[in-house]
Amino acid sequence: MFDVAIIGAGIVGASVARELSRYNLNVCLIEKENDVSEGATKANSAIVHAGYDPENGTAMARLNVRGCHLTEVYAKELDVPYKKIGSLVVAFSQEEMETIEELFERGNKNGVPDQRIIHREELLKMEPNIGDEAVGALHSPSAGIVGPWEFCIALTENAVVNGVKLYLNTEVVDIKKENGTFTIFTGNPELEPIQTKYIVNAAGIYSDVILGMVGEREFKIKPRKGQYFVLDKSQGPLANHVIFQCPSALGKGVLVTPSVHGNLIVGPDAEDNVERDDTTTTKERMEFIRDAAEKSIKGINYRESIRNFAGLRAQSDRSDFIIEESKSVKGLINLAGIKSPGLTSAPAIAEDARDLLEKAGLTLTKKDNFNPTRRQTHFMSLSPEEKAAKIKEDPRFGRIICRCENITEGEIVEAIKRPVGALSLDGVKRRVRPGMGRCQGGFCGPRVLEIIAREKNVSLEEVMQDTNGSYILIGETKK
Repeated sequence: MFDVAIIGAGIVGASVARELSRYNLNVCLIEKENDVSEGATKANSAIVHAGYDPENGTAMARLNVRGCHLTEVYAKELDVPYKKIGSLVVAFSQEEMETIEELFERGNKNGVPDQRIIHREELLKMEPNIGDEAVGALHSPSAGIVGPWEFCIALTENAVVNGVKLYLNTEVVDIKKENGTFTIFTGNPELEPIQTKYIVNAAGIYSDVILGMVGEREFKIKPRKGQYFVLDKSQGPLANHVIFQCPSALGKGVLVTPSVHGNLIVGPDAEDNVERDDTTTTKERMEFIRDAAEKSIKGINYRESIRNFAGLRAQSDRSDFIIEESKSVKGLINLAGIKSPGLTSAPAIAEDARDLLEKAGLTLTKKDNFNPTRRQTHFMSLSPEEKAAKIKEDPRFGRIICRCENITEGEIVEAIKRPVGALSLDGVKRRVRPGMGRCQGGFCGPRVLEIIAREKNVSLEEVMQDTNGSYILIGETKK
């Protein structure tokens, strides 16, 4: 019997798991895929928003500003790539400068620190490649960028180290409640139905489906798709900040931003009326993004694009985040409609979920032995002396597998053997970056596959590219 079962191991579910692992509770985290961060968490802009955009008085506004602060704190605790580079919302007309004034006033009400309005001369000094039509901007220095899947993986690992039970490959197919106890039925044939006193519904674009299994449909999720370019590190220096255009009804618009690893990210667009599993990219929408981004930053060379991708935002039929105990099912906490700034807000959403659980009757007693830290090896960031000592300890750290990102065999093996270890090529890629460079795994992919098979003691044919069913090899062509 669990005290709390969390459904969904994206950034929100992982944040809740880590928060609850501070207490003397029996908690499980349930994920239908073979790894964490497989939904919206792995396909977004990777922005830590400052908090000027949400309307004052909303949950979004409160949790954005709090989450921005917590993300910086947790990134240090958990060894997650994070940079506080600040953001610029750029105006391209005097009319849009009025929107900038409104965002500035809203940010002040929301508690965004140190923001200010700048004009073209200063903007050019900060961003020499800014578009010719730019007249001014809102500068928010508290904004930043983060590794979104690294953050989710780190939160989950830390939760597991502190006692949370993680169930992967465990899709929830039904939920019953009887005599105050939930029974969660899953598609995992190796697992008995899970019994729990409370449920946290953090299932992203499926959160309305999960609620509908046991209660009334109190909200509806309408996925919104956004497509992106990822450009080679040669394009990274074109932008120094997260660069937004003035927001519209469809969202924050096409942005241009460096990534924490030095690439350039351009996107997203916004497309409604899509299926829940539609992550395709299209020529027409990518061309729209290119044209829109040219207004913000001049001279982006799209021949240096190394990857296109699409993500799905959990747009709900409400304007604000849905963070509440279900009205039709007591003991079930809904964390739904977590669109942007959901990544930023996730650590703060977890605090709200904790408080809602306590209000619903869960007893919270803090652990004396909670461990808030987590570390992993970043070989190329070590000093020459530290590298030599690491290679002496384990010679695999002296063998480069990924030439683009300079990732060693030792780091790959460590990623496989960690508390929430990688099972697939993309699982290794998300943890330590082989395949993230210019060749996108063309050189290192086969070697990583061999290492996974060796370390997991499985055949080469059993190793997946990413989610279940994404087989790479199906057999030998010649002996």
